[in-house]
Amino acid sequence: MNPRPRGRQKGWRPRITITRWIALTTLAAMLTLLGLRGVFSLVLENWAQPPLQQSGILERLAIVTRMLDAAPVEQRAVLAQAANDGSYDVQWLRTFDQAGLPPLNNTELNKSGAILRGLLGRPDAAMKAYGPEDLPDNSAVQGYALMVQLSDRSWVLFHTTSRNWGLDELPRYLIILVLMLSSSVVVALLAGRYLANPLERFAEGARRFGKDFNAPPIPVVGPHDLRQAILAFNATQAQLKHFLNDRTQMLAAISHDLRAPLTRMRLRGEFIEDAELQAKLFKDVDEMEAMVNAALEFFRDEARFEQTTAFDLGELLQTVVDDFKDAGVEVAFDGPRRCVYVGRPVALKRVLVNLIDNAAKYGREPALQLRAGSDELEICVLDRGPGIAPELHEQVFAPFFRIEGSRNKHTGGVGLGLSTVRAIVLEQGGSVTLANRPEGGLQVNVTLPVG
Repeated sequence: MNPRPRGRQKGWRPRITITRWIALTTLAAMLTLLGLRGVFSLVLENWAQPPLQQSGILERLAIVTRMLDAAPVEQRAVLAQAANDGSYDVQWLRTFDQAGLPPLNNTELNKSGAILRGLLGRPDAAMKAYGPEDLPDNSAVQGYALMVQLSDRSWVLFHTTSRNWGLDELPRYLIILVLMLSSSVVVALLAGRYLANPLERFAEGARRFGKDFNAPPIPVVGPHDLRQAILAFNATQAQLKHFLNDRTQMLAAISHDLRAPLTRMRLRGEFIEDAELQAKLFKDVDEMEAMVNAALEFFRDEARFEQTTAFDLGELLQTVVDDFKDAGVEVAFDGPRRCVYVGRPVALKRVLVNLIDNAAKYGREPALQLRAGSDELEICVLDRGPGIAPELHEQVFAPFFRIEGSRNKHTGGVGLGLSTVRAIVLEQGGSVTLANRPEGGLQVNVTLPVG
């Protein structure tokens, strides 16, 4: 016999899938509610419908009985009528048969009878108690009845159609309903939280990876289906990291291979006697070197992969404004001086430097604005330049795309500034949009999520 299947069978445990998890949680919630329903009914049975001896009605019955027992016979009927208080009816009867009640033998009061006899001071007083189940349908008395024998062998009949001590049936059921609804909400919230926690951790891990490529893998917890999804996501995250590292190493090799022939071209150009031809060659070589260096700086930008941290974004913006001021460029700043944000400060500083540098080169009166909301932050970089045609607002983010005219290669750059800006902002879960200002100029909006 192969021992491996036996070992697997011994250690086998049922897979808890999301479907089973929901079913088990729902079942546990229902059982909890049933248990609470029983507890509420038991508690309310003692509180809303206390035992007869705790209701205070025995004392009132004892007072009426003693009053009738001490009164003359001819006044007892009138006194009994006067003792009716709406909660029960009182009748004085000369004989037991006048009540029209069946002579049952098992209707004697137990503990309540002993208390009532003690209140009457007559340990041998005869009593008969009837409930709705003891009375025939054709009986003139319905509901609850209590017969107490007086000293002269006459009887007092206390009668009520419903139990009138404690809470009535409707308020009692309303209280149970309110308690059940409240407990249902609490149980539903706890059960939903128990189901949602693994999904929230998964979503939070995915969002964290969208803002930070160096984020740790998501913990593999939860139902079987969710664990498989987390494992697949962690594997994809590891593959992306590996791909980015390989791309960086490949571009480093390309940089070495491209710079060598460019250097040889420059050396050979020294031997060209035609000065005009030599200048054109050197110009092409310089432009190629600038493009290669810009491309390598774009792809090997270590700031884009820095760890996220909490920092003061308002202070960072003010620092950038001060740096430009030291360089002779006045930048107006409007926004809070303190604004805590969780992100990559070095990368965001590069975004701001690129955008403000563009505003200073291609326009005038560069300005910086910061608007902080509960869900997102908005950074606006404005200028008073010629703006950009609306049909080019997306194309300018393409690598190496340059606009002819006022924004051309003679003013500097190879067309990677805005590509770098969008790549950094997208990696932090944000967005970058362009808009021409009505009064003239360009407005760049950088939106970053909070949390």
